Amino acid sequence: MVRIWLPRKVEDIIDRIQAAGYEAYAVGGCVRDSLLGKEPDDWDITTSAKPEDIKRLFARTIDTGIMHGTVTVMVQKEGFEVTTYRIDGKYEDSRHPKDVTFTADLREDLRRRDFTINAMAYNPKDGLIDLYEGMQDMERGLIRCVGNAKERFTEDALRMMRAVRFSAQLGYVIEENTKAAVRELAPTIRNISAERIQTELVKLMVSEHPDYIRTAYETGITAQIFPEFDVCMETGQNNPHHCYSVGEHILHTLSYVEPDKTLRLSLLFHDIGKPETLTVDEQGITHNHGHAAVGEEMAVNILKRLKFDNDTIDKVRKIVRYHDRKIESNAKSVRRAVNYIGEDIFPLLFPVKYADIMAQSEFQREEKLRELETLRGIYDKIIADKDCLSLKDLAVTGSDLIAVGMKPGREIGCTLHKLLEVVLENPEWNRKEELLRLLPLQD
Repeated sequence: MVRIWLPRKVEDIIDRIQAAGYEAYAVGGCVRDSLLGKEPDDWDITTSAKPEDIKRLFARTIDTGIMHGTVTVMVQKEGFEVTTYRIDGKYEDSRHPKDVTFTADLREDLRRRDFTINAMAYNPKDGLIDLYEGMQDMERGLIRCVGNAKERFTEDALRMMRAVRFSAQLGYVIEENTKAAVRELAPTIRNISAERIQTELVKLMVSEHPDYIRTAYETGITAQIFPEFDVCMETGQNNPHHCYSVGEHILHTLSYVEPDKTLRLSLLFHDIGKPETLTVDEQGITHNHGHAAVGEEMAVNILKRLKFDNDTIDKVRKIVRYHDRKIESNAKSVRRAVNYIGEDIFPLLFPVKYADIMAQSEFQREEKLRELETLRGIYDKIIADKDCLSLKDLAVTGSDLIAVGMKPGREIGCTLHKLLEVVLENPEWNRKEELLRLLPLQD
């Protein structure tokens, strides 16, 4: 019999429910992850007990979703969702059932779930309950709907994105009937809130296989939520530096950076402006002059449409704007670049530029990589030497200028910026006495 290790608190909850004469199992993603040898993020419990029974059995509970049968049981300061077996009523918004009916049959509860790998239950007494061949699908590397795929996606359109996301996280393929249902019902994903779509997109982007967003394109999902990407997939690049379409280039870059949200999103958008700026010269070579500036504006609009937070938007837009900015390989140029790009953003350009190069053709690749490494070495030395890169590191302040007779006002700020310009050129001059000796500065 398959054995799964349960946390002591989860086992205690299950034991108490069973001791009262009800059924109880760990269920869903925690069972799947345990079978995969991964530590679950959270533990959900399903039971034949009604919500009022759970509230009676446990001293501290929270009515987190009691209309749908969910009560959170608090054990010390940790919460565990306990949900009554249920049959979902009619779905009217492509996301939530209008009502639910409680049942005492575990089979009915498992059959309403999205995918077979998420429809398994477990407790130490009964072992693994796998009524829909979830284990077999894990062994085959398949994402397959429980029952009729069209019904599952009609109930909840977000499940289509979840299919792609689980595929990317686990390296599985989507079963053909399930994929066919996605193709047919993809337009209904427009009924899903931008926040929900954003969550799934981020999980996909930071997964082991972010390039599986290709599946979202092939099944028509991106046409509904991110049509700008479809245009990239259909835009070729006839240029010595490239060997893929714009979209395929983007997909290839994603695997060359760590699974970081900001880096992966920045690469997803870094060339989004290329179709808008496409030109073809007399030799038939394609060019995309100004695509970074256009891409920055497009990225901001798309990220706002998907309800991303302002911090993410700001970081991604800057990386998109500067991802192919040419920076001369000398300390003065690098210091100036760090100053105008930003000390937080500049180091992020190295992994982005590396991924961009690796997803291009082999034309001049070695030269590009050497140049990038030289640039990184110069930057690392600047940081090690603690060179002044912004006003916060300048050896004089506004108070110092006032102390030597300068009147408060706009002139203070202008003078500080002029002194910073001096120090960016000559970092060894960043000493208070030295800088004050330069006053007054002339334009």
